[in-house]
Amino acid sequence: MKKFWNWVTDDAGERTLRLEGPIDSDDVWGDSVTPAWFRSELESGEGDITVWINSPGGSVFAAAEIYTMLRDYKGKVTVKIDAIAASAASVVAMSGDTVLMSPVAMLMLHDPATVAMGNTRDMQKAIETLDAVKESIVNAYHAKSGLSRNKISTLMSNETWLDAKEAFKLGFCDEILFTAEEKPEEEEEKPDNPDEDEPDEDEDDDDEKKGVHLYSTRLMDRMIMNRLGVTDEAQTEPVKDEPPAGAEPPADTAPPQPVIGMDGTTEDGSVPYPILEKQLEFLR
Repeated sequence: MKKFWNWVTDDAGERTLRLEGPIDSDDVWGDSVTPAWFRSELESGEGDITVWINSPGGSVFAAAEIYTMLRDYKGKVTVKIDAIAASAASVVAMSGDTVLMSPVAMLMLHDPATVAMGNTRDMQKAIETLDAVKESIVNAYHAKSGLSRNKISTLMSNETWLDAKEAFKLGFCDEILFTAEEKPEEEEEKPDNPDEDEPDEDEDDDDEKKGVHLYSTRLMDRMIMNRLGVTDEAQTEPVKDEPPAGAEPPADTAPPQPVIGMDGTTEDGSVPYPILEKQLEFLR
């Protein structure tokens, strides 16, 4: 009888299992035998093992028994997906204490399928059986990923193909092979001084000079004012009491407010800031 697995033992005594091809290859009706052979070989040694998977799937019941054997194994089980772990093979993959995927590998989840014939009661019974089988498969995915059962059910119903990055994101694998030392894309450079992680609101002026673009209505207003050649300096300083007649105004006194004509402009023809500010508020 053809086996869909192969054990390899290196010089150090570490065992590697290569699970390749359809899980039900020549064994569709031999589940009572094939898992028994697998168990005898699995328990013929001890210590940590590595399971490489490259399989399109097969018998869900054979996969369920192999999954249970690997979960019950006394040593550490590391699963590595080198090309594809689809259908029932994806269930076996969930047995690993640590699951790693090649960056070019795929993981596929879908609803279980069967062939049925008979009357309406037979068809209804087949549907009920498929629903029960699906729940058992969801158990394996949920135990590994921690995703909600509804989320997993939806992924299965949609026949979802996941690359390594998406499988890692969803929790179906713990690591992507050959990229462990690379910095994740989401991680940003950390400054030497942790106190300088986030800019303060008072640093807007420095941010503009450095080319840092932070969206805020205050910065947008200032950008528009600058483009129109109007500054708000007159609004940033407090207006103090007027000096006595004939006395020179102190250096820190705010410049006088411009005189606005009937057409809404000052003597030099520019539109004063207060009017532009009101226009901006109106446009928002």
